[in-house]
Amino acid sequence: MPRGCGQVRGMIASVVGRSIHHSSRLRRMETLFNFVSPPSTCGYLPDQNWEMEYEIVSGLSAAEYMVRMRNGWRRFGFAMFQPVCSRCQQCRSLRVLVDQFKPTRSQKRCRQTNESAVELVVGRPHVTQEKLELYDRYHSFQTDFKGWPGHSPKSPHDYVQSFVDNPFDTEEWCFYIDRKLVGVGYVDALPAGLSAIYFYYDPDERDRSLGTWNVLNVIAEATRRKLPHVYLGYYVTGCRSLEYKAKFVPNQVRLPESGEWVDFLK
Repeated sequence: MPRGCGQVRGMIASVVGRSIHHSSRLRRMETLFNFVSPPSTCGYLPDQNWEMEYEIVSGLSAAEYMVRMRNGWRRFGFAMFQPVCSRCQQCRSLRVLVDQFKPTRSQKRCRQTNESAVELVVGRPHVTQEKLELYDRYHSFQTDFKGWPGHSPKSPHDYVQSFVDNPFDTEEWCFYIDRKLVGVGYVDALPAGLSAIYFYYDPDERDRSLGTWNVLNVIAEATRRKLPHVYLGYYVTGCRSLEYKAKFVPNQVRLPESGEWVDFLK
């Protein structure tokens, strides 16, 4: 969920926790409720205000979410969201054209640095103390060095709500160096693409550019599965934490005003 939405996240978790029976996943979308958050300081561009539309579901298939994502929505757990800001349209969904992807020199160096040293294990999402501690260290680092809003330590319950409980199967990508966990990513495998939901890493290993390494692995896996696109979420000009996404070329962005996907950077 977009950072800076702690109160909304808490309300959603409370309602969803009472309304969803985890013993069986519903294969068709069922909406519990939707709402638009009141204007507040944007978590991406602090000189702007944002308004987010949320739709909370008790069931959702991968195919249904694929349609929503093409229309500009994203999700964490059972909460889908999209920006509906009245004075700004800088949030643009970005996707990489997999069969045309060409790594830059920097991305090639990242591959050389990590491919023989970092082990990737893909499995089902679950919460551990090691992940909670890594998540908190990552966010503390981002607060100190990039000005992200501060946050309380992630509880196991909150982590499950964000990353483990999902309406359809989601993959957990864990990266290790000498058996030490250094990065965790979550990926949706959809009918026409892979969607990178979230990634966090060990700040002590930041010289390895593990965020870039994660995306390179997602693109490689989409190539192996013969999927046309990798969706990287919102690209926002002027937001340092999101501008890196445009470096994976060629790519396309969705124009909020028309809903059309157009070539962006080649």
